[in-house]
Amino acid sequence: MRDKILNALDSHKKILEAIYDLQFIISEISQSCIQALNQGNKIILFGNGGSASDAQHIAAELVGRYKKNRRSLPAIAITTDSSALTAISNDFGYDYVFSRQIESLASSKDIVIGISTSGKSKSVLNGIKKANEKSCITIGLSGNDGGELKEVCQKNLIVPSQNTARIQEMHILIGHIICEIIDDYFSDISKS
Repeated sequence: MRDKILNALDSHKKILEAIYDLQFIISEISQSCIQALNQGNKIILFGNGGSASDAQHIAAELVGRYKKNRRSLPAIAITTDSSALTAISNDFGYDYVFSRQIESLASSKDIVIGISTSGKSKSVLNGIKKANEKSCITIGLSGNDGGELKEVCQKNLIVPSQNTARIQEMHILIGHIICEIIDDYFSDISKS
């Protein structure tokens, strides 16, 4: 059991060290989010399974707060409406569960973040493609080699790992870093 624990910690540490190389894209994504929010746009997030949880977690940090008191920021995870999810899946097929919601909820210049550890999820790809049609700013959070997601997103943050658990751990860390940058910016504005 001790070996399993140490192996998991060692693999996490190794991927964490590789994330330092992503600091510039993390900064770029953070700036895009701040700019969109300043212009009255919103952030829409989605993914499947653990990535759905990450989408909800990040949206909640923005609508509520991360660490600092500041105005609520418009963010929504389109993974939470069970009636929409089941109706769209039943009537159109699960591959369209996010694209149908993007069609109705997204506006030009909104930030749309698709999360897929493999970069191959059809529902996530379709959601991003629909967001591109609506002139949104599309961001992919993935792992492995980025899959097809890296081809359809304008900005990509690819965790250099093939281990799903490690990718998800880095996605939520990166999400927290982005939330902290946004938090700082908007809490500083409210003070001035």
